[in-house]
Amino acid sequence: MNVKSRAFAGAVVGAAALGLSVMAPVASADPAPGVYRVLAGVGSDTTEDVANGLGDSVDAGATIASYDATGSATVKTRLNGCVINRPNGSSAGITALNNAIDNNTGCLDFARSSRGVATAGTDLTWIPFASDKLTVATRADGPLADVNVSTTDLRAIYACTKTTLTVGGVARPVTPLIPQSGSGTRSFFLTQIGNPTLGSCVREMQEHKGEALTQGSDIAPYSVAKWTSQTGGLIEDVHGDTVLGTIDGAAYSRDVYNVVPSAKLTDPTIAATFVGSNSKVCKATAKITEYGFGAAANCGDVSLKGEN
Repeated sequence: MNVKSRAFAGAVVGAAALGLSVMAPVASADPAPGVYRVLAGVGSDTTEDVANGLGDSVDAGATIASYDATGSATVKTRLNGCVINRPNGSSAGITALNNAIDNNTGCLDFARSSRGVATAGTDLTWIPFASDKLTVATRADGPLADVNVSTTDLRAIYACTKTTLTVGGVARPVTPLIPQSGSGTRSFFLTQIGNPTLGSCVREMQEHKGEALTQGSDIAPYSVAKWTSQTGGLIEDVHGDTVLGTIDGAAYSRDVYNVVPSAKLTDPTIAATFVGSNSKVCKATAKITEYGFGAAANCGDVSLKGEN
């Protein structure tokens, strides 16, 4: 069985489970310089590519401008002014959106997020538009390839109180990596494993960049949708030599969101684009599944609110 086939089989949450149909490579990047669309958004690395795909397809590319989590140090979201530091990750994007609201800049309209509410409140609304699976990645050429790890073990591994995993009856060294500060995947993953205090053995990486796993003992959280799009040739392939394992025999399930100011839920463009099951984003199911995501059962729902 080759590396790619083994990864699909081992993950149990691969392409078939998500209904993915991998297509030819699709351009995924910021809008071209000088192109300014009606709604500007930043944030999650996990959903940047599907948001770019939606940006190019919804209203023939006239409405959604989605700026990647990484790239140039700044992005320009409006014709006049609005040069902002590029937010890297869900939490960073939500913070940037809050800053735009607090300072009434008009520079941002939404934030991409792969995690839910961190602080209760009503200022922002998390609108689900797709579902994802989060599991662990390891190196295909290492002793942890296709590993099945428990939540309990992950908690201890990230606290650095557990330094080996038993694979095939043999204790194998394990070294944990965690996504960058400001990442929604980081926040979601740590919550799922019980919010351990990270130990000194943990290395930081750019989320979903498998090339950062350089040792056979490395393990890191990884989006199944992102990995599948990378290995399927749909987006830039930075999965490196990683394969997907499982957590407790499966993976963690999560919704992914577009976060908007609650006060703008009735704005005609925001409402038509994001709000309700008949919104333009929710009806773009073919584009969403093209990028490896599943449909959100509550797509367009506006009941989840918070501060950040």
